[in-house]
Amino acid sequence: MCVATKLTDVDECVAFEELGFDSIWVPDSQMIWSDCYAYLALAAERTETIRLGTGVSVAGTRIPPVTAHSIASINTLAPGRTFLGMGAGNSAHRFLDHKPLPIKKYGEELRVIRALLHGEEVEYTFRGKTAPTRLLMADRGYVNLDPPVPMLVSGFGPKSQALAGMYGDGLVTSLPPEPRAIVRALETALRGAASVDRILPDPFPVVSLTNIVVLEPGESMTSERVIEENGPFVISSLHYLYDKIRQYGGESPHHLRGMWDDYTAVVERGPEHIRHLRIHDGHCTFLRDDERRFVTEELIRQTCIVGTAPEVAAKIAALDEAGLSEIMLLPAPGTQVRVAEQLARDVFPLLAA
Repeated sequence: MCVATKLTDVDECVAFEELGFDSIWVPDSQMIWSDCYAYLALAAERTETIRLGTGVSVAGTRIPPVTAHSIASINTLAPGRTFLGMGAGNSAHRFLDHKPLPIKKYGEELRVIRALLHGEEVEYTFRGKTAPTRLLMADRGYVNLDPPVPMLVSGFGPKSQALAGMYGDGLVTSLPPEPRAIVRALETALRGAASVDRILPDPFPVVSLTNIVVLEPGESMTSERVIEENGPFVISSLHYLYDKIRQYGGESPHHLRGMWDDYTAVVERGPEHIRHLRIHDGHCTFLRDDERRFVTEELIRQTCIVGTAPEVAAKIAALDEAGLSEIMLLPAPGTQVRVAEQLARDVFPLLAA
């Protein structure tokens, strides 16, 4: 389960653990949510077995030694069940009107973080000076590097997915929930590993951010419940695509052509100099009234795993066969425990059968 990072909601982690979820992913977006490492520390004290990590921490907003030290500190509280998800920064950079971190810089930060989490001494350039550095007091319990904290690298495109193969202990992505998309992403990570003569473990973990919509008998795809639980996540795909086209150029995907002009007109109503704040308003948290009509059946199908409980279980099994290790869910805040209970009741038993 991926949470919207809010310190006062951290007790929900106990429910996720009791319901049988494997991991809690805590996002890092400094302009909208609480601090991810503060959340992880609180969650570590309240749970016993569930894995805890960032989903994902952002390269470029903290220097690599700080990121390594922060997650290794959490590993003192939840030893062996802590992980680090790292990303180049979708919302965290774009809320400051910047692009995500360039691939070369992203890869360099991943290299340094990985070495530090393995207890190694690594050359690091800071403020123009390159010098060796390492985490000095792990042996005194200030951080925990034993076992090393696994680092899963976020990549939506081929260059960043290749970095997962070069430096990561797994790949985090957000793809259409189709087996072929998972196969392509895994192949890209494997090519990245081969480029640096690295042999990846088999299987190599692949995690995808998506939502699961379990329809009740006769329920519409756009029922009030479905939109309440999934609308903020679904509409964030439009936020991401708009900003990507705005910053890098290109055209909208074919499946969005019918709504794109209408959607961009809504986004562009306000002043351009603060548009970077408007684009992601409500980011995975709440649904704006003027964006609600864009949560269509087609967009839900493009971004979520949808169907009755048996249909959902069959789709998850097909993704598992293609190489998907874990699904990271992000239902709307306030609905997450309800969604978790429905999955534990209706879908988990089918997957275990």
